[in-house]
Amino acid sequence: MPVEIDERVLGGESPVDYVSRLALAKAREVARRNPGTLVLGADTAVVVDERILGKPVDAAEAVQTLRMLSGRTHDVLTGVAICLDRREAREVARTRVRFLQLSPEEITWYVASGEPYDKAGAYAVQGLASRFVESINGSYSNVVGLPVAAAYRLLQQFVAVESLSHDRGVLDSNS
Repeated sequence: MPVEIDERVLGGESPVDYVSRLALAKAREVARRNPGTLVLGADTAVVVDERILGKPVDAAEAVQTLRMLSGRTHDVLTGVAICLDRREAREVARTRVRFLQLSPEEITWYVASGEPYDKAGAYAVQGLASRFVESINGSYSNVVGLPVAAAYRLLQQFVAVESLSHDRGVLDSNS
């Protein structure tokens, strides 16, 4: 469910705190509208030298972002948050991605493909940009957009607690 939240970086906010805050704000908003529903929220940012690279608004910004990533290692951070009524849990996954050195022609070709738009860091690792990724250290699914293992760990906390309270209720009703 899409939500309208202010996605601006707060003064002095680290990239880790930023994605964590946004993931929790998204999950809280959906949980507020849907009481009793387990909600997962996530937000991903690509970070170079502590600078958050957002989704490019146009071709010029996509080119600039890809030039910045070319031949370098960057971080992909995803905040994951789970809310159920007043209970909350969250964590941030970090994956290090190294890009090959990109030629101006490769950047032009990739931007012309249309794939960089609406993607944090102006690329989709699961798409055409996979050819530019030299190495990944960490969760591949994080780079795609949702760190599945992190989400699973958080969900286990809620499922285990819910199962225990359900089991206790069954035992209490039979005593």
